[in-house]
Amino acid sequence: MNFKEIINSEPIFEVIAQSATELGIEAYVIGGYVRDLLLKRANKDIDIVCLGSGIGLAEKVASKLGNNVHVSFFKNFGTAQIKFNDLEIEFVGARKESYRHDSRKPLVEDGTLEDDQNRRDFTINAMGISLNLKDFGQLIDPFDGVNDLQKKTIRTPLNPEITFSDDPLRMMRAIRFASQLGFDIEGTTFDAIAAMKDRIGIVSQERIIEELNKIILSRTPSYGFKLLFYTGLLQIIFPEFCELQGVETMDGKGHKDNFYHTLQVLDNVAIKSDDLWLRWAAILHDIAKPATKRFHPKAGWTFHGHEELGAKMVPALFRKLKLPLDSKMRMVKNLVRLHLRPIALAKDGVSDSALRRLLFEAGEDIDSLMILCRADITSKDYNKVKRYLSNYDKVEEMLIELDAKDKLRNFQPVITGEIIMEAFDLSPSREVGNIKIAIREAILEGIIPNDFEVAYDYMIAEGEKLNLKPVKTKEELRTSVVPKS
Repeated sequence: MNFKEIINSEPIFEVIAQSATELGIEAYVIGGYVRDLLLKRANKDIDIVCLGSGIGLAEKVASKLGNNVHVSFFKNFGTAQIKFNDLEIEFVGARKESYRHDSRKPLVEDGTLEDDQNRRDFTINAMGISLNLKDFGQLIDPFDGVNDLQKKTIRTPLNPEITFSDDPLRMMRAIRFASQLGFDIEGTTFDAIAAMKDRIGIVSQERIIEELNKIILSRTPSYGFKLLFYTGLLQIIFPEFCELQGVETMDGKGHKDNFYHTLQVLDNVAIKSDDLWLRWAAILHDIAKPATKRFHPKAGWTFHGHEELGAKMVPALFRKLKLPLDSKMRMVKNLVRLHLRPIALAKDGVSDSALRRLLFEAGEDIDSLMILCRADITSKDYNKVKRYLSNYDKVEEMLIELDAKDKLRNFQPVITGEIIMEAFDLSPSREVGNIKIAIREAILEGIIPNDFEVAYDYMIAEGEKLNLKPVKTKEELRTSVVPKS
């Protein structure tokens, strides 16, 4: 590969080279950008290492690029960043690092290019390209990273136990790169992760979940999870998931291994969607099976209620893992709770009221729910799979037709709690809630349409059951409370 030609094709490198020459320092492109050049992958993040002040070099480069280029300083780390076109370029002086046993924050001092490459996590991330006039475009590869790329191997530059002890997050990164790139982890490097796994305890949960999410977003996320499991890291960072592993047999009857089933579901979802939170729903859809597992001599193994208990577990798991406790969590919780509903409908025969209820409860998540349900079919029985998928096709067709007619994805009963309180002169109370629920259920069951005229009469009838008398007429409510369409 002609690196000089490639480097010349990106104008920013010429500016950096000129700036370094004027400052009398050496500069190199190093790390992931070089790796991705060799892999022919797009990468807009460029790391520049110089033998001098990274901040000073960034300021010089910015001055040449014009007034619109802003330099962001990170003086505590001795780094600076500029954004130019669609590139993010970080500048840092070459460093030598040493670590205390109880911290992954290094003690940093100025170093040589060799020192800087020695501190890199993996050989494929330790390659550099010179931006200096004497050897512009020359590849600097002290640990044979090119060969490791060709062999599709993740390997540390130095003794892996030292590398992982210094910064235990690198164990997660090794597995993340293997999962993202489809690489193997070299034997001694893999063994070192297994030996050093307990060191992950000094890493913040925020950094761990960042790496785990990148594994989940990889093309075949099950590969990364299996590496985490076989090294013992998964048992430390996500023990609840590991409880799914294994098969118990009684009276000659065994259940499927829910760990490997879940990983297959995750991969199936990954084929259809790159939505991180849908993939988390796949991971957690059977999370409560260990807690709900029961054996009955006739029925065999059952997991009754695992979808409801699993949904209840989602908020606590998100909180523990430092995942967001917002609409994303609520989506995952809803998908876990509903993931058995479509197949139950397909088996029992589909009624409009059951479909209305599913559309109402799933809301905007209905498409994601159907992806998850299809992904959950992991049987080796071709005829069974074909039958289930055919049933899902029928359910989906009916959902589409019903949604087009009733608009239930964003369903809100036309009679609100506010209208009920105005109609009967009530404060917020159990009576208001009961009437509101009765109206909602009547609409979902198809007893009445979601129409103000009909729903008002139904509200009055429900109020009479509670000995309530209206204090406002239909017309008065229409003008004072009902929003104009």
